[in-house]
Amino acid sequence: MAIFNADSIWRFFYPLPYHDLTLKYARAYNQDPYLLSAMMKAESSFNPRAVSEKGARGLMQIMPETAQSVAGQLGYHDFSPDQLFIPEININIGAWYLSNLSDEFNGNVILMLAAYNGGPGNVTEWLEADKSGGIKEIDQIPFPETRHYIQKVLMYHKIYTRLYSQGGG
Repeated sequence: MAIFNADSIWRFFYPLPYHDLTLKYARAYNQDPYLLSAMMKAESSFNPRAVSEKGARGLMQIMPETAQSVAGQLGYHDFSPDQLFIPEININIGAWYLSNLSDEFNGNVILMLAAYNGGPGNVTEWLEADKSGGIKEIDQIPFPETRHYIQKVLMYHKIYTRLYSQGGG
C-alpha cells in the first residue's frame, strides 16, 4: 500500500513541468523560478500550445508583438510568433521580459505582475495618477482582471515555494 503525505498530494495538483528550463532562465535573468512557475500555472496551466482570446501564446502567454521586440534583443533571428509554442523560447522570452519589468519597477513584484498582465504603460499611468506615493496594495490596481491575476500568481508562488524550495525541487 502506498503512503502519501500532504506534500505529495499538493505536488500532484501543483507540478513543476519545465522546471529545468525555468531554473535555467530564472538564473540567467536573476528571477525567482517559483514566481515564473506560478505565472505559467496562472497564464496557461503549463499548456505550451495555449492561445488567449487576445492572442497571447504559449506557457507564459506572451503577446506576439512583445515577443518580436524581445526576440530581437535576445538574438533570435527570423523570429516567428509560432516559436512562442516552443517551451524553451517562450520561457526565455518571458523570463527576460519579467526581468526587464523588474528593473523598470524597482523589483516591486506587484507592479511587475501588473505590468506583465496589464501592460507597463498602464502601470505607469496608474502610478502617475496615484497621489499617495505609489501603488502599495493590490486593491489599488484599477483593473479587476489584473488584481485577480496578481492574487492568483502570488498564491501559486507561495504554494510552489513551500512545496519545492526546501530541497524538494
